[in-house]
Amino acid sequence: MSETTLILVFLVSLFVLLGSGVWVGLSLMGVAWIAMEFFTTRPAGDAMATTVWGSLSSWTLTALPLFIWMGEILFRSRLSEDLFSGLAPWMGNLPGRLMHINVVGCAIFAAISGSSAATCATIGKMSIPELRSRKYPETMVVGSLAGSGTLGLLIPPSIILIVYGVATEVSIAQLFIAGVLPGLMLAALFMGYLGIWSLLNADKVPPNDIRMTFLQKIKASRGLIPVLLLIISVLGSIYGGYATATEAAAIGVVGALLLSWWQGVMNWSTFVTSLLGATRTSTMIMLILAGSSFLSLAMGFTGLPRNLAQWIGNLQLSPLQLIFALMVFFIILGCFLDGISMVVLTMAVLLPMVQEAKFDLIWFGIFIVIVVEMAQITPPVGFNLFVLQGLTGHSIFFVSRTAFPYFILMVVAVALIVAFPEIATYLPSQMRPVPR
Repeated sequence: MSETTLILVFLVSLFVLLGSGVWVGLSLMGVAWIAMEFFTTRPAGDAMATTVWGSLSSWTLTALPLFIWMGEILFRSRLSEDLFSGLAPWMGNLPGRLMHINVVGCAIFAAISGSSAATCATIGKMSIPELRSRKYPETMVVGSLAGSGTLGLLIPPSIILIVYGVATEVSIAQLFIAGVLPGLMLAALFMGYLGIWSLLNADKVPPNDIRMTFLQKIKASRGLIPVLLLIISVLGSIYGGYATATEAAAIGVVGALLLSWWQGVMNWSTFVTSLLGATRTSTMIMLILAGSSFLSLAMGFTGLPRNLAQWIGNLQLSPLQLIFALMVFFIILGCFLDGISMVVLTMAVLLPMVQEAKFDLIWFGIFIVIVVEMAQITPPVGFNLFVLQGLTGHSIFFVSRTAFPYFILMVVAVALIVAFPEIATYLPSQMRPVPR
């Protein structure tokens, strides 16, 4: 059977299952079962049992529920309140003033959450009422939050980087450290845009209403110090070679529990709620990963990924042309699927192609995440757009329009990491190995 027919069968089966309301993970398993049953000679049931067990019994995957739990604990702490009161005194003198709180706040919360939607929702609940009360331009408030919320996917600990690392068998610790500089670069691009817009539209930016001495600013920011120390401990233990990603996640959970207890918000109810929230999210992602692993095996037996890689190779595309084609492909795919589903669904086909093109897999992981970030603010299935629609009451078209400049800035970020790959690869190359 030709590759075109196989692709059509896979796509039709997938969209029929997804369109009928079947969960993504089960849809992937269904497509894989069809491929194994009708296009290979290996028994589908035996292959599914072996593959699903192997994919979910990976020790590396234990970092996923731990980092999610850390974010769930801190989500229920006083962090969002401390972020505004701690950041506002330092932002008042910048061009754009308090609008920068959206960017910096999202960058900080991204370093403990790993989820774009959670980052957007948490910072939005805190900043939108405050900025509205001070008469900041609504389009800039909503747009900066839509763009900055995507930092939750890139700045470690990133859930989607864990998923990519498991799917491609790349070190999660190295992927985490690789996301630091691109994440900071993207935050700097967002802040630069806010600053330039504010200088060009000075009459639309309210005056600075926060006057404090340096010592008063330090005192106002004291609530952020424990959180920053927790972030430094988690990432520093990975970069310094003292802990694996899983061990660093355990450090993060213990630190988050202690911080919530110290703030007086940790009780039995909060503990159980955060644990159940982490369990629901983790099992959803693991089901998708299980389905993805079975689909990867099925595709391998059909020979489709290998044949597609050879076909792409025969086109003799330059690396730049291939990257551009992949970027357009993921942007289009992001109009219909969430980020995690995009990664697990495509890696089985793309990995041989990427290896054939000799791309660094750590660099490619950062590229994928930035492109997936674009999909978070691309209608009709941009998750951040829906989050902000609920928070602000604006239509999805208004939110999409305000987010468009940040989409362009992400395209600029992709161009920068293509032109200067060291932005993503330098820190991982300097990491100390974890002693064992």
